[in-house]
Amino acid sequence: MGRIRKIMKDDILDAAERVVMKLGAAGLSIDAVAQEAGVSKSTVVYDHKSKSVLLEALIDRRMKIEIDRQAEEVEKAKDTPHPELFGRIKAAEQGMTDLDRAVSMAIGASVSQDEKVQKLMRDWTLVDLEAMSGGPKPEAALMAYLALTGIYVTELFAYHQWTEDERAKILEGVRTIYATYPNT
Repeated sequence: MGRIRKIMKDDILDAAERVVMKLGAAGLSIDAVAQEAGVSKSTVVYDHKSKSVLLEALIDRRMKIEIDRQAEEVEKAKDTPHPELFGRIKAAEQGMTDLDRAVSMAIGASVSQDEKVQKLMRDWTLVDLEAMSGGPKPEAALMAYLALTGIYVTELFAYHQWTEDERAKILEGVRTIYATYPNT
């Protein structure tokens, strides 16, 4: 008798990421994820009751990965003038993956329709804004963070991709915004 394959929540989310990579945000569906994971639709629905819940889980997973990456860089930046800002700048040096872009497109496609997704994104932004308000130059940190966010969104939504050298130069400019912004 064959061994029954045990499907984990991460397997379903892995399949959802592959679907988004292959088919884009519009192709994300319970059926497509079930097919990609090699399981029944009911298996996907068991943990993720709807496409919206599946997308929320996918967003939550990607956000946790990014938050962990940022936290690691913030810790490494503890000796800089503003660790929260400089850690985020350092994290941005790594650039975006195709998976980051694909999930971002799925987020963008759903954010206008889904209040829970909007709340996730507002909460994440609020955490960042609160992190910028600490330190000796909170207004400078905010201005630099807004520039960093512009760069991040531009690449994340694939509006433009910079080379590593170009990104490094731009991010140095963001550091300069902080360093030279007048104290108020």
